[in-house]
Amino acid sequence: MSAPTLHTAAHPTDAVERARDAAGRESWAEAYALLHAHDLHPSRALTADDLSVLADAAWWSGHIDESVTARLRAHAAFLAAGDHRGAGLAAWWLHYEYASLGRPAAAAGWLHRARHHLEDLPPCPEQCFLAWTDAEEAEQHGDRAAALAAARRMTRLAVRSGSPDLVALSRQAESSVLLAHGRRSEALALLDDAMCAVTAGELSSMFTGWLYCLALTQCMEAADFGRAVEWTNAAMEWCAPAWTGRPAERRPDTETGSGPGSGSGREPETMAAAPALAPAPTLAPASGENPFRGVCRAHRVEVLDLLGTWALAEEEARQACREVPVDCLESAAAAFYAAGDVQRRQGRLDEAAASYAHAHELGRVPQPGLALLRLAQGRADTAVAGVDLALACQSDPHHDLLGRARLLAARTEVALAVRDVPGAARAARELDALAGDVPLLRATADTALGAVALAEARSGPALRLLRQALAGWLELRVPYEAAQVRMLLAAADRAVGDEEAARLELGAARTVFERLGAVPDARRAVALLSGGKRRRLPGGLTAREAEVLRLVAGGGTNKDVARALVISEHTVSRHLNNIFAKLGVGSRTAATAYAYAHDLL
Repeated sequence: MSAPTLHTAAHPTDAVERARDAAGRESWAEAYALLHAHDLHPSRALTADDLSVLADAAWWSGHIDESVTARLRAHAAFLAAGDHRGAGLAAWWLHYEYASLGRPAAAAGWLHRARHHLEDLPPCPEQCFLAWTDAEEAEQHGDRAAALAAARRMTRLAVRSGSPDLVALSRQAESSVLLAHGRRSEALALLDDAMCAVTAGELSSMFTGWLYCLALTQCMEAADFGRAVEWTNAAMEWCAPAWTGRPAERRPDTETGSGPGSGSGREPETMAAAPALAPAPTLAPASGENPFRGVCRAHRVEVLDLLGTWALAEEEARQACREVPVDCLESAAAAFYAAGDVQRRQGRLDEAAASYAHAHELGRVPQPGLALLRLAQGRADTAVAGVDLALACQSDPHHDLLGRARLLAARTEVALAVRDVPGAARAARELDALAGDVPLLRATADTALGAVALAEARSGPALRLLRQALAGWLELRVPYEAAQVRMLLAAADRAVGDEEAARLELGAARTVFERLGAVPDARRAVALLSGGKRRRLPGGLTAREAEVLRLVAGGGTNKDVARALVISEHTVSRHLNNIFAKLGVGSRTAATAYAYAHDLL
């Protein structure tokens, strides 16, 4: 369209037409500017469809309050026109948006209105969203049969609509329910189908971002590391700063004019405040930026953590906390938690404690990382209590397989640290049953089973299980866990008298730990490689105090220690008081855990 001359101004209708064209091209900043300017004049009324476009454009441009207001006005306009399909769709998005913003009462009210508008109508695309909500609610209540029925109803409606967006979303919804049923192969086949449409660029931008977020969460919870890596990379490419949206013909068509592009997976403004890990965040995404970027980046942090790219993972965690929208704080919590894991393994314990605290502030239970941090600090009782509580409070262990597996692996580790071998064995057995043939879970389970076999002095089974675990971690390209297994293998090799094999494993582990910056583990590998040469003791312990600690950790009473070292029980008590003070612990159990964690036994 040519620019206006000096003698004439663009007709208001022209501006609206240009805004519709911009929305069709998903040039949201342009559409927002045109419709916002037009809407400032009360005499220039927008239609219900145009108000829906304004709501979409305002959301993509970071103006969440205006998006909600425009959606409310669109609902009223559809209702005034007697368009129950349009009103029902607008009501459903308001339900979804209010739920995301933490206003459950308002969300429930708008869901009721959406049902009122849509349930008695003949089958239509808008009913897909009600079926999706039904599936999620049934799943939350543990009614998996009803959840599957609702997901399949959504699929039938989506296929009938002919909308690529709705078909892909329905495939993902059904996949999620099947995965909860334990039907992994069927579930992943459906998810692959949906993600083909995403990665091929067949969907509108809203559904593309939504499906990336849903699929990445699903893959990590299902411990499908391969898919998580592949789709995280694809998501970040799609979220790149040069992103400009998708062509108009890829938008869904629900025959109402508003389209379900208006708010799926709403992630309105960026966080109003973020804890210390992140600098002061921006208040809204800049024009032309992708609002899904922060959530996808938070998923990337988890993948980078496993791949051992720790410096980048921590940097990306900071960036994610600047970008994550206010209604997706769980993504910021995940980024803080992952950063805490990196800091803990690098020996930056105070920083790790702060990151876990920030994750907790944002609603995430920071386990098992916090328990392992307490173990590293010698607070074994706290570690045991923390991981046990997290296991007991997990409402649906089969919903988040990887989360459950990590808790059980940590439970095995802390139990071994306090010499509770039967407790470690129970956790490892549950982990074994959970793992099946899922590679990431299988490597985790074999590691735990091998550690228990080593503690039980069953060198043969320990070597077999640990070699299986090492092969699994190496195939997955997860370096830190592979190096940890090498440390266990070295102990098993020494137990059977194979010193050369032990030194090879320790050398390989040391190289990885040093590359990752895992300072405590690297020092432990160096100490074990020294073969008993004199080394500096941790915590400022004297050689005599280390002797006392070893005997106490071995189960000796004060009388046993006094007899072994030919000193008085009073002297043993004095040494123990000094040990407790230096290590910052308050019990023999905690001191034993410290000795275990720092290789003093």
